[in-house]
Amino acid sequence: MQIYKAPLEDMRFLLEALGYDEVASLERYEDYDLETVMAILEENGKFCTNEMLPLNRSGDVEGVKYNPEDHSVTTPRGFKELYEKFSEAGMLSLSQDPEYGGGGAPYLVGMVISEMATATNKSFTMCPGLTHGLIDALLHHGSDEQKQAYLPNLISGKWTGTMCLTEPQCGTDLGLIKTKAVVAPDGDGYLLTGTKIWITFGEHDMAENIVHLVLARLPDAPEGIKGISLFVVPKFTLDGQRNPIFCGGLEHKMGIHASPTCVMNLEDARGWLVGEPHKGMRGMFTMMNMARLGVGMEGVALSEISYQTALAFAKDRRQSRSLNPERQDPNASADNILVHPDVRRMLLNVRATNEAMRALGYFVGKHHDLSLYHKDEQVREESDDLVALLTPIIKSFFTERGFLNVSDALQLMGGAGYTQDWSVEQYLRDLRIAMLYEGTNHIQALDLVGRKLPRNMGRSFMKFTSLITDFIRENKENEVMAEFIGPLKETSKKLNQVTMSLGETAMADPELVGAVASNYLNLFGYTAMAYMWCLQLTHAIQRGDKFSQTKIKTARFFFRNILPEVDAIVQFISAGKDALMDFGADEL
Repeated sequence: MQIYKAPLEDMRFLLEALGYDEVASLERYEDYDLETVMAILEENGKFCTNEMLPLNRSGDVEGVKYNPEDHSVTTPRGFKELYEKFSEAGMLSLSQDPEYGGGGAPYLVGMVISEMATATNKSFTMCPGLTHGLIDALLHHGSDEQKQAYLPNLISGKWTGTMCLTEPQCGTDLGLIKTKAVVAPDGDGYLLTGTKIWITFGEHDMAENIVHLVLARLPDAPEGIKGISLFVVPKFTLDGQRNPIFCGGLEHKMGIHASPTCVMNLEDARGWLVGEPHKGMRGMFTMMNMARLGVGMEGVALSEISYQTALAFAKDRRQSRSLNPERQDPNASADNILVHPDVRRMLLNVRATNEAMRALGYFVGKHHDLSLYHKDEQVREESDDLVALLTPIIKSFFTERGFLNVSDALQLMGGAGYTQDWSVEQYLRDLRIAMLYEGTNHIQALDLVGRKLPRNMGRSFMKFTSLITDFIRENKENEVMAEFIGPLKETSKKLNQVTMSLGETAMADPELVGAVASNYLNLFGYTAMAYMWCLQLTHAIQRGDKFSQTKIKTARFFFRNILPEVDAIVQFISAGKDALMDFGADEL
């Protein structure tokens, strides 16, 4: 059984609480006021439930098929037609640049739509998700000719895009790539030769062309990551010729069975340089950073559908008697499992963290829009700092906590959750990859500690903590907020203390930083969630309706039952590296 209803009420609440009006006031987005956006989200939510969700389980069961004779890949039944409907509905193009055929909506609105789409069919949405990343890379780094040639077809959905980084001998360490590029004999671009692995939707039958963004080395390239160039390599060149970039096979995976994960072989495939020679990582990181935000929101999306599924199951399931005689149903031989405290604990674990994560995702989406289009340079700079700082947290923390949330939903349902009847087991399998791709979660932690915190002399971290400090000052006299302000203040203080300590030891002992980086990122994630809950609470108090009262109760559960986890995390960080690194290789 598959259950999903777009959480429009929470989405609207968050857009209000986080100041969507500031985005709508930007000249670029003047046509997208909140009422217009909610009407769009309502229609897109119906599309996701009615068109995408019915193919989610069938796509998982059927999977994709590879034909070695012609290197083709066939997607599950209905996927090609769904992609046509998806493109026609404007779900791919809505938030893209109107100069190239996009709808010109805020990035934040696209993020919300992507959440609904991912919740209802994660495998399918990986295709338009990567296309979005390619569009962004070309917008920022492509030549005018490349933009005109590729963007209209990518934005319309006529073509799709991929990101080709990994090779058999290298994953995270891209400095080890061997794919080579030489100038084409006729002077038209370059010829690329090599093998790329784990390429999502590298081959499929849903669109008439696939545009690959490929990392490769020029003959005069310096060693390591500083010698990587970026190329656009289409399946069919602009003159209609079949380019020799072929799928050599498919990976057999734990989840996302309806998404083809391809081995791609380039045999003198023609490509064109994007940006400057040996500066390819600039463009690829643009694509990867956008992808990392999308991957983080996958944790929110699959937490949401798992919560809704588990709640529907719990409302119908009767098992045992309530431990409180007053809650026992005298007209039944067993009580609804919602009376059991541990069932509620699992449900609220999911709900309380997911509503905070969704808020943080929207917060970053808002600042992404402000960083691009606000007239005030200082606002753009500060927003850019916040997006850069919080991106690794969203990618890592959301996927890790989201996986735990789906696991809690499955646990609540007992044996029924482990079967295919309710689909939560699929959501668990499908989400597990999110902790791995676009940079494993520990890589995100190293990025946060090694790059994002020191960036601009710690300016982004100071900006984020100043937002919390200002909020605490502004609300310290609010009696309703008193029970929440104290824990927020204490958690923020712990984060500051740990950050200062890390800064002092980073240069002297990088290995220590590596040992605690993942725990540090999680500490940051919990602190950010506490701040997001407080932002929601001020809006809930102002609104004062029934939905807002439920928000306050959910926040109370988070602060009492989840936020105390930071104390254990601080202890883990304080333990340092000795217990990890004292083992000899023969002892492990």
